[in-house]
Amino acid sequence: MSVKLHPYVVFLPSEEKNKILSAIFGSKAAVDILHFSLKQGISKNLYQQDLCRKLNYSNKTIIENLKALTKLGVLNEEMEKNERDGRIIWVKAYQLTDAGKWFALLLAEEKELTEQEKAEILQSLFRTYVKMLKGLSEELGINKQTLAKIFQEEMKQ
Repeated sequence: MSVKLHPYVVFLPSEEKNKILSAIFGSKAAVDILHFSLKQGISKNLYQQDLCRKLNYSNKTIIENLKALTKLGVLNEEMEKNERDGRIIWVKAYQLTDAGKWFALLLAEEKELTEQEKAEILQSLFRTYVKMLKGLSEELGINKQTLAKIFQEEMKQ
């Protein structure tokens, strides 16, 4: 049986791995927040009010999940200054971190992504992987030129 596989890769901080995976995949609301982020665009801000209105969860559930995802580094939280009815109000805006984008993309169907998005994902993945290999090679005392030579050899094939 031939099954088409999608190469999913996510880099996790080792000390928080279990907490992050449990928070995201142990909660339907957290998964739905990531799906919502995909639908609106993974670089756009998320707002509690929009999530409550579109996802059909209580305000309390949304807030708990936003706090948990922020604490674990899946979301960044910032205050945004808005003007409404002539008054200035401050609202919390959430945005996916790089790790958060990877989690959201785990949930995406390949056909939902444009060729440009796929290319950007591949480049981002490659850059992250190279940085991690560089750090590990330094820890192990492996010369960077050795890795560069291997890369050049593989790219020629």
